[in-house]
Amino acid sequence: MADLTACIEFARSHEVPWPRDPAADPAKWGVHHDDPPPFNRLRGPVHARGPVSGVILRGGKEIAAWGEPDRADLTFSVAKTYLALLAGVAHGRGLLPDPHEPVVERVKGIGFESAHNRTITWAHLLEQTSEWEGTCFGIPDTVDRYRTVAHDPKPPAGRKGDARPLQTPGTYWEYNDVRINQLSLALLHLFGAPLPEVFRAAIMQPIGASDDWRWVGYDDAWIEIPQAGGGTRRVQSVPGGTHWGAGVSISARDQARIAQLMLDGGRHGATQLLPAGWTQRMMQPCALARFYGWLMWLNTDGTVFPGASRRAAFMVGAGGHYIGIEPELEVVLAVRWIDPAYAPAFIGQVVQALTSAKN
Repeated sequence: MADLTACIEFARSHEVPWPRDPAADPAKWGVHHDDPPPFNRLRGPVHARGPVSGVILRGGKEIAAWGEPDRADLTFSVAKTYLALLAGVAHGRGLLPDPHEPVVERVKGIGFESAHNRTITWAHLLEQTSEWEGTCFGIPDTVDRYRTVAHDPKPPAGRKGDARPLQTPGTYWEYNDVRINQLSLALLHLFGAPLPEVFRAAIMQPIGASDDWRWVGYDDAWIEIPQAGGGTRRVQSVPGGTHWGAGVSISARDQARIAQLMLDGGRHGATQLLPAGWTQRMMQPCALARFYGWLMWLNTDGTVFPGASRRAAFMVGAGGHYIGIEPELEVVLAVRWIDPAYAPAFIGQVVQALTSAKN
């Protein structure tokens, strides 16, 4: 059995420098402060967090846990990966038969009709090359143009919020949360049901997740969607993160369960919950950004997470959330609220300790 004591102590000693209570020092909590006014404010609820916490599974069995692994905490952009999983559910149900089909072919009236946007495909949105132009629930996509994120090896040269000239969809990679929220809205229309309901029934309940997780939207993100039997239903569209508040609150153990499902190719026990090959496709590198797949961070060149294998893949969220899948060791790990500057070192220590134990 691997001794992970030193790894866990390293994580504990490098907690993210955000206050545990957002209300205690709002200026030091979150990422919305970097946005140009008036978009540098929260649009949905947030709540206090726990300490550095985590879970490690090997071969599907828990081998380590620390902090408060059952506490449901906000997880920021880890929720992006959940949207990619929902796209897989839609694919399996025949609602999204071809990821390379333009979104406007199946979802109309929400902002994909312009000459520029009408060529955008689901795959473009999933790999963040869509260059979608518009406003989603009052936030224009320009707010996140020239966005700089920690693991992008080639940060953009421009001022965040400026109207960077758009490129042809599919020809430029940019991490953009407004476009992610537009993907979420499109999936909502595709399913015709709230995404948290679909996620709960299709993934979370079958894998044995707790009932403590929540996925909520901005205060004003309510729409009417048509129902199959006629009429409409008032539902909330949820964001793929907590950039402007809201998003997913979930425990480390539940996050590890989701990662295990992905490591197992979308299969849980005897049941194939996601189409065969879908999770593997999520972990294939984008041609324009080899460090990124379908809403997942990759280690294709061995440089983003130097201690992990080149097959490793990660769900990453602001505030120090790293959910890793290491196929070489049949390992998944979830660490919360670690200082991002120290996350690669922590991951490398875990991989080294487990590799040594294996050998």
